[in-house]
Amino acid sequence: MSEITLDRNTALVLIDLQKGILSLPVVTPAEQILAKGIRLADAFRAAGLPVVLVRVAWSPDGGDLPTTHTDRPGPTTAPPAEFSVLPAELTTGANDIVVTKRHWGAFTGTELDLQLRRRGIKRIVLAGISTSIGVESTARSAWEHSYDLVFAEDATTDTDADAHAHTFGKIFPRIGRVRSTDEILTALKNLDD
Repeated sequence: MSEITLDRNTALVLIDLQKGILSLPVVTPAEQILAKGIRLADAFRAAGLPVVLVRVAWSPDGGDLPTTHTDRPGPTTAPPAEFSVLPAELTTGANDIVVTKRHWGAFTGTELDLQLRRRGIKRIVLAGISTSIGVESTARSAWEHSYDLVFAEDATTDTDADAHAHTFGKIFPRIGRVRSTDEILTALKNLDD
């Protein structure tokens, strides 16, 4: 694998590193994923690059929950407000962009694309939970919006090991570059202006 190059048109987008999702039974312990997310966020902030924290939440009445009929439906009532709380140790950036989504992907029905484009962002470093749901849905939309993608594999996890392996083995290499947190941090140290 070749080294990656990052420039000032790069943003970090962290998906669903929130109380309710971090409590799910995931393949890689959530504490490790959160710690790597914090390392990435701190490094992006230090480099003066945007950090986007995406969370999923719904109205207390559940009126904005997805209503399609599926074989494995999602929640039928809105979780309590605490479900969507971002950990204090992650939310230390005064200029962080917080995006609240109501579907799997962070682009659907949100201002994410607007926030990135107005800042001249062309490349996204993506990580979070859950690989095959929120992260993959966001990645596919980002690719369709012509963003260059870098995936922090060791800062991303899923509730299903096979789904995680499939996404990182089959999907992400076709729409971006898969790297480790350390490789991304090295690229940030050598930031191209």
